Amino acid sequence: MSIDEVCETTLAIDHPAGLHLRPAALFVRTANGFQSAISLRNLSRDGARAVDAKSIVGVMQAAVSQGHRVAVRASGPDAAAAVTALTALVARNFAEEQ
Repeated sequence: MSIDEVCETTLAIDHPAGLHLRPAALFVRTANGFQSAISLRNLSRDGARAVDAKSIVGVMQAAVSQGHRVAVRASGPDAAAAVTALTALVARNFAEEQ
């Protein structure tokens, strides 16, 4: 029996498009590579609710623009790896790995 872990971080989005179109698709594709449940909350919008980071519709509804800060929370057997991968994606400014 595996123990589920919870991991959370705050990230600054520097991409000119924010989390729209291609960056959002890359974020969702990366999140979907993990078993854990992953949520995203736009900390730069008052009253913003957490959305499913594995849903392109949810990520687009978060309305994350350049300069916004987001909270990423993962819960499940690979939560730490999921947060690490999403953090790396944002740190690369959504550039795809070669």
